[in-house]
Amino acid sequence: MSAEEFETYDFLINDEDEVMLLLYVRPGEPVDPSFNLDIENQSGMLCRNDTDKILLKDIPADIIDSLQEADKLLVCELSVEQDDKDTRIVYAYEAEITD
Repeated sequence: MSAEEFETYDFLINDEDEVMLLLYVRPGEPVDPSFNLDIENQSGMLCRNDTDKILLKDIPADIIDSLQEADKLLVCELSVEQDDKDTRIVYAYEAEITD
């Protein structure tokens, strides 16, 4: 898997209008994670721990709308596997949303 593919992420919205961020697992465990939403630039910064921050650009408008109403972002970090069917959840957590 290339470095660019490793940086791939996606958002999902469930029936309760809760947003989940899916991304590949990163080194180190998440500790007191937070998500800083930048509505004006349609972006956000996921702070996983003191040393790992991930800038998420071009967040779709429907996701931004749902995040504006939320207190927390659900985050699911997935393993990197050769075969997609072997992918598993490594970390699942909530990140407090700030703006």
